[in-house]
Amino acid sequence: MTTRTLVTALALTAGALASSGTAVAHEPAATCDRGEFCVWSGTDYTGQSHRLDLESANPRECIPLPDGFVARSFANRLTRDASVYQRATCSTEAEFTTYPGKGTYVPDAPFVVRAIQVWEP
Repeated sequence: MTTRTLVTALALTAGALASSGTAVAHEPAATCDRGEFCVWSGTDYTGQSHRLDLESANPRECIPLPDGFVARSFANRLTRDASVYQRATCSTEAEFTTYPGKGTYVPDAPFVVRAIQVWEP
């Protein structure tokens, strides 16, 4: 097999994988800067958004999203892990999950998010 044939085959395979729907979660088109935890009201980082950072999100404190806001997608670009909660009180009686920091993108949350909690390193 020639180098040109191999390169063409690899390019075709990569294109097929990218269009098959098996791609990994992608970064949002909307901006979420390093050091922020960002939430969107719609899936795929659409709709209204809110941003939190360590200046506004004290570690271990339950932080309800503002004014009854419900998030359906989010990105954790904090340097710390963060938990998302289905209840605004950070209740572990409802759904909750922890996501690692430094670049976790969730385009379609497994449940609606009403609060977050940031953890210490």
